[in-house]
Amino acid sequence: MAPTLGKLLAVLREDEASEPPKPAPVSGPYDSVNLKDQQAYQESSPEKKESQAQSPTGATELPDNDTEVAQSLLDLRLIEKLESKGESPAGANELPVNKAVNAEMLLDLQLTEKQESQAESPAGAKELPVNEAKVSESLLDLQQKVSSVSENPSTNSVSATENESTSTDKGSDPLENEGSKSIENSPDYIVIDPSLAPKEKESPKASGSSKNASPKSEEESSISHSPEKGEAPEPKTKKSVKMKRNENELVFENPSVPKIATLKPCPSVGMSLENYDLIKDNSPAFKSNGGNGESSAMVEEAWEMLKKSYVYFKGKEVGTLAAMDPSAEALNYNQVFVRDFVPSGLAYLMKVPPEPEIVKNFLLKTLHLQGWEKRIDNFTLGEGVMPASFKVLFDSHRQKETLVADFGGSAIGRVAPLDSGFWWIILLRSYTKCTGDYALAELPAVQRGMKLILNLCLSDGFDTFPTLLCADGCSMIDRRMGIYGYPIEIQALFYFALRCARQMLKPERDGKELIERIDKRITALSFHVQEYFWLDFTQLNKIYRYKTEEYSQTAVNKFNVMPESIPEWVFDFMPLRGGYLIGNVSPARMDFRWFLVGNCIAILSCLATSAQATAIMDLVEERWEDLVGEMPLKIVYPALEGHEWRTVTGFDPKNTRWSYHNGGSWPGEYHEHKAQNEK
Repeated sequence: MAPTLGKLLAVLREDEASEPPKPAPVSGPYDSVNLKDQQAYQESSPEKKESQAQSPTGATELPDNDTEVAQSLLDLRLIEKLESKGESPAGANELPVNKAVNAEMLLDLQLTEKQESQAESPAGAKELPVNEAKVSESLLDLQQKVSSVSENPSTNSVSATENESTSTDKGSDPLENEGSKSIENSPDYIVIDPSLAPKEKESPKASGSSKNASPKSEEESSISHSPEKGEAPEPKTKKSVKMKRNENELVFENPSVPKIATLKPCPSVGMSLENYDLIKDNSPAFKSNGGNGESSAMVEEAWEMLKKSYVYFKGKEVGTLAAMDPSAEALNYNQVFVRDFVPSGLAYLMKVPPEPEIVKNFLLKTLHLQGWEKRIDNFTLGEGVMPASFKVLFDSHRQKETLVADFGGSAIGRVAPLDSGFWWIILLRSYTKCTGDYALAELPAVQRGMKLILNLCLSDGFDTFPTLLCADGCSMIDRRMGIYGYPIEIQALFYFALRCARQMLKPERDGKELIERIDKRITALSFHVQEYFWLDFTQLNKIYRYKTEEYSQTAVNKFNVMPESIPEWVFDFMPLRGGYLIGNVSPARMDFRWFLVGNCIAILSCLATSAQATAIMDLVEERWEDLVGEMPLKIVYPALEGHEWRTVTGFDPKNTRWSYHNGGSWPGEYHEHKAQNEK
């Protein structure tokens, strides 16, 4: 015969007879009601509880006052079930009263309370006694909530919202409830309850008891759990987080937290973010090569391909080929390009262990080529011009290897490489910082080579701006793409090279004067770029309202840019949060296109301020699909097409839209994007 609720209450009164009763703060019909203490359930085993639930015949002996308590709890539980199904609880007061069923369900609820208290408390800890007056007050509040819900059925959605702490599966709106059910049934969603998941792992006993309790009873029992002695049980809101799992994308949904767009990793990564931490901590391949097993094999294959591209001169490696594709015509890709070797050189310097010998040989060999006479037709180039590329040929007549350099005379556009000297200085600074071989930079030949490059850029002329004038095809974009003027890529590289040379030049002879000129140019150049190349939502509105034809020292529109020249795509592309350095600023012309290399180098060289650098990264995040997409990274955005492509590129078939330099994807530039992220 199962013990009745009255007997359980009698046991509770005997245990607490030694403590003087405390006055109840609230008077009502339940002042004399005493619920069982959680300690009473520790004295009985779970098997005994099951037998009590299966034979509720003894429940008919409940006194009237206890029956009212059980009925109130049963009504509340049934109403919550109706709410979760979207039904109206109008007929809650008409539910039949069955004393035996009420007692059985009350015992189940109390059993769940004990199981949850065991899961949240250390093993063997003594349960705290229940304050009768506080329990009576709590029961009175629950009864008032039941009566208010049954009297006003129209407040069903509001009640469901208020009872969110007792039911994490219910929504405040029936339509949202149906939508959430369909989403939750999807295998892409995982529901995590922070208050339950960790405790199941910590306590095996709690894990075993949680199997016997239904999820519904676990949610309801969280209300009646009392954390401290003599305190009234307070409802605790359970925070549930829905985590959408879609390959490498994680989206957290919480009604109390605003949704934030997350960056979507490239699908070609080949690893799940869920296992990233585990792989990073446990995999030796990850630690040595920077990835999991698949990426480790990819890295090894890349090193093998890079080693096959070595170019040797007199038995020493002096660089790597620009490309190795036997299916394509070689053209000039079978040469060592100065700008293209920089990523390879940085990879050798960062390798564990580093291989700086090839970088040193490259620096010295290109420095040797700088001293050659550079003549195109009947015109001689400046002495400090660095070659765009070089190749090794075998002279059969002399029976020895020779070098052949290209200073622009063989280039497709017949233009000299303005950026080669800047990349050479930057790589020289990287080599000395990585290896500590400062003696290389102090060599007289190296000091002279740097001064020749800087004298070309710092020479006096007709310029009114501190920026460098550049023709089409003089930089990485070595074809006609409308970058003539003052492209941001050249200005950022110029600034970076000035700062690197400032650290390596020796203040001897004419070196001190050159350092002073560098300091002045750095100050003027940084102000000019930060002030006139910067574009964000606020600056775009100012340009849109520019007045034209201003002739004064205080003119706002200093370059006389016509607001009608602003392309329409800029207004859709520019987010409220973020900004970037536009492609070009020259008289009556602003190139609003996004150029990847220029903005990345501006961050790495500190040409952009801290606020501007953060805004550039915010822009990349906001326009990730446009600037990165499925294949990182687009070198220019947007691409030229239609009539604009025909007039700007001159019908260039290699630079059709989203190809090559016209918005093409350059994964090789990802090292710059990664570096700016770390910066």
